[in-house]
Amino acid sequence: MSDRSATHSTFVIERDYDASPARVFAAWATVDAKGQWFGPGGDQQHELDFREAGREHFAAAVEGAVYSYDALYEDIVPDERIVYTYNMHRDGVRMSVSVTTVELFADGAGTHLRYTEQGVFLDGEDTPELREHGTKEILDKLGEALAQGAATV
Repeated sequence: MSDRSATHSTFVIERDYDASPARVFAAWATVDAKGQWFGPGGDQQHELDFREAGREHFAAAVEGAVYSYDALYEDIVPDERIVYTYNMHRDGVRMSVSVTTVELFADGAGTHLRYTEQGVFLDGEDTPELREHGTKEILDKLGEALAQGAATV
């Protein structure tokens, strides 16, 4: 019998940003803008082809391990919605496979963002709780980058 396992989970994170939906959307759309908030910083590799059927690759060393993220953009509605699938690996071992939906709603002069991730976490390599915690930190970094003027449109 194998020690393989699959844990399925869905989580939703909501954030409000003092930036228009166009600016929040633009923060996802180019490697320069996304690089201001996505990932741990430091020595990293990041490629982004932001369009339907486009791909994104990100890799970085964190605490002695190499993490990689590979995404495929499935649906993009400018200033409103981004849907993508992605895989996470640590040192070449697949940790998870997810489907993510980012929804942007105008809220006065700002934006309400709803991030929904449906994932399968494989073989105990990651947990839904850790992924949700890390995603919250990344979305907080997005807010900080927007407050500092990132992704002007």
